[in-house]
Amino acid sequence: MEQEILKIEHLNFEYPDTSVLRDINITLRKGDFLGIIGANGAGKSTLIKIILRLLPCASGDITLFGEPLSKFRSNYKIGYVSQKANSFNSDFPATVREVVMANLYSKKGLFRRYTKEDNEQMRKALKKVGMEDYENRLIGRLSGGQQQRIFIARALISQPELLLMDEPTVGVDAKSVKQIMDIIRDLNNQGMTIIMTNHDTPELVRVSNKLLIFCEHGNGEFVNRNNLTIQQINDIFAGRREHHHA
Repeated sequence: MEQEILKIEHLNFEYPDTSVLRDINITLRKGDFLGIIGANGAGKSTLIKIILRLLPCASGDITLFGEPLSKFRSNYKIGYVSQKANSFNSDFPATVREVVMANLYSKKGLFRRYTKEDNEQMRKALKKVGMEDYENRLIGRLSGGQQQRIFIARALISQPELLLMDEPTVGVDAKSVKQIMDIIRDLNNQGMTIIMTNHDTPELVRVSNKLLIFCEHGNGEFVNRNNLTIQQINDIFAGRREHHHA
């Protein structure tokens, strides 16, 4: 059986004015692709932030790569791509190379010099997202879809085993969405475990093998895509009441 990457048991989370996650239970093994779907405010981004320890795990148990979340220190095993494309400051004076290499700081420390291997890793990461010819371009001069592919490369340079993606195709054009989804699917086919939220629900259902479906009141139903019922599919596409938090 494949290695267990993530296990969440009885996770609950609430903001001061509303409960967004109730009794969430998930098990992911190496190579799984979990699509998280539900209305805005259902708790999708909140769950990703808890796994990344950007929000506290107040109630419930989470293990990453077999370790309790509170003791997990191998941060390089986790890559993260947020909704950067539609909020990035286009005046930022950094090259593609600088943006991608910056993600090695956590491994190297701020003042260590980059090695030949680091440069090779950077070029490999750019190649995986089809941006190998853009190494010396200013990131602010690229289109939103190109920028987002660079941010995926940035996440890939530390060679993560688990990739978390929060609406990675927001704010990019349809052609770029297809390119980005193809890249993500290829990464998954090569054995990378992926957790992704996406506003394009049919596409996310198509590429995932497991789904966490958020219904009203923050209850999340964890299912294998092959076991989806007609009722669940109808619920997914019907949309649900919205709260105030992502």
